[in-house]
Amino acid sequence: MNEIFNNLYEMTALSNLIADPSYLIMYAIAFVLLYLGIVKHYEPLLLIPIAFGVLIANFPGGEMGVLQASETGEIIKDGKVYNIWEMSLPAIAHDLGLMNFLYYMLIKTGFLPPIIFMGVGALTDFGPMLRNLRLSIFGAAAQLGIFAVLICSFLMGFTLKEAASLGIIGGADGPTAIYTTIKLAPHLLGPIAIAAYSYMALVPVIIPLVVKLTCSKKELMINMKEQDKLYPSKNEIKNMRVIKIIFPIAVTTVVAIFVPSAVSLIGMLMFGNLLKEIGSDTSRLFDTVSNSIMNTATVFLGLCVGATMTVQAFLNWTTIGIVVGGFLAFALSITSGIMMVKVVNLFSKKKINPLIGATGLSAVPMASRVCNEIATKYDPKNHVLNYCMSSNISGVIGSAVAAGVLISFLS
Repeated sequence: MNEIFNNLYEMTALSNLIADPSYLIMYAIAFVLLYLGIVKHYEPLLLIPIAFGVLIANFPGGEMGVLQASETGEIIKDGKVYNIWEMSLPAIAHDLGLMNFLYYMLIKTGFLPPIIFMGVGALTDFGPMLRNLRLSIFGAAAQLGIFAVLICSFLMGFTLKEAASLGIIGGADGPTAIYTTIKLAPHLLGPIAIAAYSYMALVPVIIPLVVKLTCSKKELMINMKEQDKLYPSKNEIKNMRVIKIIFPIAVTTVVAIFVPSAVSLIGMLMFGNLLKEIGSDTSRLFDTVSNSIMNTATVFLGLCVGATMTVQAFLNWTTIGIVVGGFLAFALSITSGIMMVKVVNLFSKKKINPLIGATGLSAVPMASRVCNEIATKYDPKNHVLNYCMSSNISGVIGSAVAAGVLISFLS
């Protein structure tokens, strides 16, 4: 009888949990992320799959955690060495488990991030940016946070590739962060992806904090509609539909010429947007890209990214450095956009609300909604949403181009 009970005990994960309580920390992280996604509604479509991936990856014996391969493709499991590049997909599924099969087929190949960008493009309206092109410069200014953290991370001991992957968190674009990390520092994919998506989810907390530290009440009360009346634009777009169709084609062409390594992201983003803007002729394709494909890609991306967060990969000083560095990158990107607005206001009669600069990162449209709420708290009639979207949308393009530049120089 004792032997039966002993076998039953060994069959459970209890002995492993008692031997290594650090698993409990990972469960706590998973539960916090689930709480943020379910109760607080912070990016639930991404945070919930990621959190559940973290949870299932850390049950001893479940074999649902992703095993990171070395640069030569070697993976060690139960004392046995596998070379991932020499294994077929069925062999990976049989020997390494389901999540490794999904990870090495969908994530490690760099397949899912561009697919998600295609869906994002289909859901994005570039109209606000095209109507206020001068505001799009703040989307570029916000990318300074990426390069500032890159330099600081390198000086702290990270390699250039690792520092670039860490800095790209400042772009506040999860797929871009994942794609860049896959190319430059795949062993850091788990913590970087979690940091990127967690800080994106915390946009309603981080932006107000940075704004409070950097902006005055007078600046936050600048009414953009009143400024437009005082200093009306001399250039009006007469045929917006034609411009919207030409825009994704033109952007893809220009990026392909000057930053070819960014085409996989920008090209798919613009292709999805083109399907949207053409209208009825491509409505079926638009519906597929923006719904079924986008949703399927999001589910697998979230689960696979979460499954990389095993005890061995996550609980170390490198990961702690990434979490801290990611926050700094995020905060610096917001600050850079705000400071760029302040500089422009010194030399321009037509003043700009610094909240527009705060949306230069890529968390679309959450960042714009948050900044609009801040503006209306000071003046209920001061709606800046459309103006913020101009900077916000340009930030998506800016972060993808920045990623392309980093990949081009460092890979």
